[in-house]
Amino acid sequence: MIKVLIVDDEPWNRDIVKTFGAWDKFGMSVVGEAEDVDEAFRLTGELEPHIVITDMRMPGADGVELLQALNHHFPDVKIIVVSGYDDFAYAKHAIRYKAVDYLLKPINPTELNAVLLKCKNDLETKAAERQQTAAELDYAFLHKLTRYKQLLRLYFKELNPDGVNMTCKQVIQELESFGSPGPSMLGRLVQELLSLLKELAADNGLASHAAKDGFSLPQDALSSAEHALEFVSACYSQDLDQLIRQRKYKNKLNLEEVRHYMDRHFAEPITLEQLAKSFFVSKEYMSKVFKQEYGQNVTDYIVQRRMEQAREWLADKQISIKAVAEMTGYEDVSYFYRVFKKHFGMAPGEMRKER
Repeated sequence: MIKVLIVDDEPWNRDIVKTFGAWDKFGMSVVGEAEDVDEAFRLTGELEPHIVITDMRMPGADGVELLQALNHHFPDVKIIVVSGYDDFAYAKHAIRYKAVDYLLKPINPTELNAVLLKCKNDLETKAAERQQTAAELDYAFLHKLTRYKQLLRLYFKELNPDGVNMTCKQVIQELESFGSPGPSMLGRLVQELLSLLKELAADNGLASHAAKDGFSLPQDALSSAEHALEFVSACYSQDLDQLIRQRKYKNKLNLEEVRHYMDRHFAEPITLEQLAKSFFVSKEYMSKVFKQEYGQNVTDYIVQRRMEQAREWLADKQISIKAVAEMTGYEDVSYFYRVFKKHFGMAPGEMRKER
């Protein structure tokens, strides 16, 4: 609904405007009336009208001062000037302070409704432009957020709380570069990052704090980008601390847990050193006991899992060989070909033809 404020010291003049305006047709509503400039300025702040229809000559401060004040403090408000005097000086002020139109008394209903329609069209056009701009900013930011989510995934996997906190601070800086984010964008951001946290926690056998029944956002979490990211950072830190305690204080290395971890992350750049660090043992010990248990070293196991998955995906001819390589952790497609042929004795394309 488009809100309208009428300003005139004469009640009957205000009644004429209310009578002649096609309010319902234009989706408008007269939300307030003012008798002087001070009251008009106060009501504009309180009622937040989209359109102000004002007389120019009133007791005390005149309409010129109101135009000046509205133009300075409420630049988005559409102003329609009405005057009983064909005074060029008033017309110049109306133009200077960006009034939509200057109407003479007695008001012509056709002229009034024509300018109201113009205001409606201008307001709707600007609203659509703002929505388009907001959508573009949302898309641009969420696209950049992908990189930060990858970093959060990496640092969580490495049990690196400092890296998680640093990344959350970088997200704040990135978000603030897009201007002042509203609650909608902040809510989307928090939802995206908490969904990732739930996934990471589940991958590591944890019940994330953010996934518990009865979990809710603090009241001020969406009041600013800083509060939103502080909250998300605290959730990540809490789950990461839980995972560190769980692994660090076990009496014995659980090799099944290690293997399940590798099964979930085989497409990522897992190294023996990183794996040992994640489970609080030396890389020498990790290498020795893993080979004793499964008859192959860590690297060979990862390659085997990648190749098994690559063979499954190759069965779907809609997935390109390049995509299969990337999904199994090989950015270099030619290297993927060499590893695949060494493992299966034939190239990926040859295997696909046989199926």
